[in-house]
Amino acid sequence: MFFGLATEEKYRVVRVRELNLLVKRLLENNLPLMWVAGEISNFVCASSGHWYFSLKDEQTQVRCAMFRHKNQHLDWLPKNGAQVEVLALATLYEGRGEFQLTLEQMRPAGPGAWYEAFERLKKKLEGEGLFDAGRKRPLPYLPGQIGIVTSPQAAALHDVLSALAKRMPGIPAVLYPAPVQGEGAAQKIAQAIKAANARAECDVLLVCRGGGSIEDLWAFNEEVVARAIAASNIPVVSGIGHESDFTIADFVADLRAATPTAAAQAATPARLELLQRLNQTAQRLGRAKLRLFERAMQQLDMVQRRLVHPAQRLSQQTQFLDHLQRRLLLARPDTSSSGDLCAEQGRRLQAAMRHALQRHDARLRSLSQHLLHLDPQRVLARGYSVVRDERGAIVVDSAGLPAGASLGITFARGWARAEVKEKGVATGGQD
Repeated sequence: MFFGLATEEKYRVVRVRELNLLVKRLLENNLPLMWVAGEISNFVCASSGHWYFSLKDEQTQVRCAMFRHKNQHLDWLPKNGAQVEVLALATLYEGRGEFQLTLEQMRPAGPGAWYEAFERLKKKLEGEGLFDAGRKRPLPYLPGQIGIVTSPQAAALHDVLSALAKRMPGIPAVLYPAPVQGEGAAQKIAQAIKAANARAECDVLLVCRGGGSIEDLWAFNEEVVARAIAASNIPVVSGIGHESDFTIADFVADLRAATPTAAAQAATPARLELLQRLNQTAQRLGRAKLRLFERAMQQLDMVQRRLVHPAQRLSQQTQFLDHLQRRLLLARPDTSSSGDLCAEQGRRLQAAMRHALQRHDARLRSLSQHLLHLDPQRVLARGYSVVRDERGAIVVDSAGLPAGASLGITFARGWARAEVKEKGVATGGQD
């Protein structure tokens, strides 16, 4: 017999599905249920509730499946890197012709080697303070150039460049190429980070890689990469794997992003958001300028109301004197015996009034001349000018003016804008 076929039929042609079913039957009939120990890798929980992963040791691995009606009895969720023991039946998944273990039971058998190494390094670096929030640096709001440490063939590079092109296409990016998995990858990644710092041409550095198993991401769990990130003078954003993946590099970086695309988004502002903020700032400046002009006009109106014309002041004084004269006439006694005295007093009063009027008139003319001398427009017409700084304040001393300051100059007719080239200090009443 050959796989259940008669000897005379051993050379007949069989279909692939028939072959796979024969191999499956052979495995299941000849290999009993057995406990198998190994480390979990590439664990996936499907939407159906079934679990799929690889069970491996130092040299080999085998695919495993644990269906929902079996795994629902476990009170814990397996993770990549965990050491487990599984009670399984060796079989063949005929749909793909893949050898696999179908699990009946599973129990933990201690942390795996990858997980143990991860925890040891994490504890060591955490004790040195490399994960402290106090050493995390803020990212520049608008970087002049962005550095990217990843493989030129990685899908993560395409994701990062696409995100940068959408958010801020004007920001250039520099690639510092390095393999992101495999032997020697950690050293190459560390060298790329050091090269970016030596060249000092970027304001922020993205260390990126797409998703994968713990083995695929292991280069970013190496101490040499962690040390390079910690020593970087450039702020570092890590965008490694998927949202659920954590590496040592994530803990050391100044900012951990869930994915490479999220790292690009974290390092740059959105162009539309920036334009909106600029428009808002321009509107605020316009409103502030309008309020400044309104205050200036209001102050001018107040000064104008306080300024009284000399002719109006003279008219007010004349009216007051007329009022005094009427009161005097009404208060004068009407007796014939005192007529001469009253006449004399009237003459004296009139003389005093004329003298007072002349004195007031002379004072009013003097005040009028003073007012004319103080008229700002006449001062400007004599060749003087009014100098204001950028805030609109009048400048009376050159000591507080920095070189390059912008000044506004008002003349009797017109104005001009000037820039401070040099200045001097007044001595002895001379500039």
